[in-house]
Amino acid sequence: MAPRDLAALAALIADETRAAFLLALLDGRAWTAGELARHAGVAASTTSEHLGRLVAGGVLAEERQGRHRYVRLADPGIAHLVEDLAARAEPAAPDPPRTLRAASAGRAMARGRTCYDHLAGRLGIVVTEAMTARGLLRQDTGFALTDRGLTWFADLGIPLATTGRRPVARGCLDLTERRPHLAGLAGAALCRHALDRGWCVRIGSERAVKVTPEGEDALQQALGVSPLEIR
Repeated sequence: MAPRDLAALAALIADETRAAFLLALLDGRAWTAGELARHAGVAASTTSEHLGRLVAGGVLAEERQGRHRYVRLADPGIAHLVEDLAARAEPAAPDPPRTLRAASAGRAMARGRTCYDHLAGRLGIVVTEAMTARGLLRQDTGFALTDRGLTWFADLGIPLATTGRRPVARGCLDLTERRPHLAGLAGAALCRHALDRGWCVRIGSERAVKVTPEGEDALQQALGVSPLEIR
């Protein structure tokens, strides 16, 4: 990558409105331009201009269905970049929640959420640390599944498609916990399994997830995680 290309990518992200779009799209869904406009509190014309730049720059991928235009993050690498930048940014003093609902939503997001396609928040950290303690995951030389970890995924019936450029395991600096949680193919597969099996359910309209009683039992059996750690 030439220096000008890196500068161009940084410039795409270095705008508050575009940054708001990218953070919203970390939920892994495709959003319409209208949904993003309402989320960021900007006009439709402004949204269209910003989305055009992000699509042209390869940060977003565009899909059309009938009259509707949808955009999503271009790939998991972009999601990782956005989450990592957000976690490394020096936070300003947060404004206190204006309503009880907002405070409750903030606590739910910190407790457990999805980061694009893997688990984050306290839930993601607890699972990652439990996997490390049991010898399923190594963090000392970068994130890597051990042979025991590969067997653990296979025993749970979680397939890991190791073809392609995406790493099997990688660390993603958690936005709220400021510690790395498991991302990569393994993180995505585990998150998908947890949602498909009903270990976790999505709550609210954002990325928050909640561990179900079935999930508490499953995580305790599979990883020795205490239910109190993830409530």
